[in-house]
Amino acid sequence: MSAQPKTFQELINGETLVLVDFFATWCGPCKMMQPILEDTARQVGDRLKIVKVDVDRNPLAASTFQVRGVPTLVLFQKGKILWRESGVVPAHHLVKVIESHLGVNA
Repeated sequence: MSAQPKTFQELINGETLVLVDFFATWCGPCKMMQPILEDTARQVGDRLKIVKVDVDRNPLAASTFQVRGVPTLVLFQKGKILWRESGVVPAHHLVKVIESHLGVNA
């Protein structure tokens, strides 16, 4: 396993695409996203990092990115938000969005 960045900011400011899943443990739709994210990770591989942020344990992060509902997915690269969507997102749509941004800012 490779060394992890020290902070959330370092991670989202990197060259690699980062998909942040803002979720809550009590949220049913958030639980539905878990296998979708696993499937997405298998399809996209190491070209993407997926980070889960529990909004109840990290209210500042949720507030900073104006997360009003969970699940909310936000795609970052070099500190910029490339895409965001709330609710359950089907794997095929998620992969399409990610692939549309791969290589754009490489």
